[in-house]
Amino acid sequence: MFTHLCAAPAARSFNAEALAKIGAQIASCESEHRGEIVFAVEGDIPLRDLWRNVSARDRALTAFAHLNVWNTAANNGVLIYLLLAEHRIEIVADRGFDASVSAEQWRGVCQLMEEQFRAGDPLEAVLRGIRAVSDLVAEHFPQLPGHVDEDELPNPPRILR
Repeated sequence: MFTHLCAAPAARSFNAEALAKIGAQIASCESEHRGEIVFAVEGDIPLRDLWRNVSARDRALTAFAHLNVWNTAANNGVLIYLLLAEHRIEIVADRGFDASVSAEQWRGVCQLMEEQFRAGDPLEAVLRGIRAVSDLVAEHFPQLPGHVDEDELPNPPRILR
């Protein structure tokens, strides 16, 4: 887990310029493959969920569903979820990746991001994470010659709650 990112609200951790850079990175990376990448950040788990012992993974799965990351034609959506209060990064990939990308590979992306967070650069952590996810997506869902890929999900980052 990263330790140098404070549990400040997500909007203060990523200003408008940072959010724009994240959205641009997603758009640029998605032009290299047929997958969809969504980045969502949440300041903390809502009190009602804390009382029910909802984990960061549970919140990521809820965001995956709520943001329709599962709803792509090729089942190739990936959510990068950041929970600031618990210093947690979760990656949720749609079933199109089940047989081709291992849990260890997704964990490697999380570790790459955690290193940048520890170095005190949350924006660079997210940008590198998006790039690493994109590289995995491109391996399994490359652009097809002569095919124009539809951008199925919005590219701007999502600040939850």
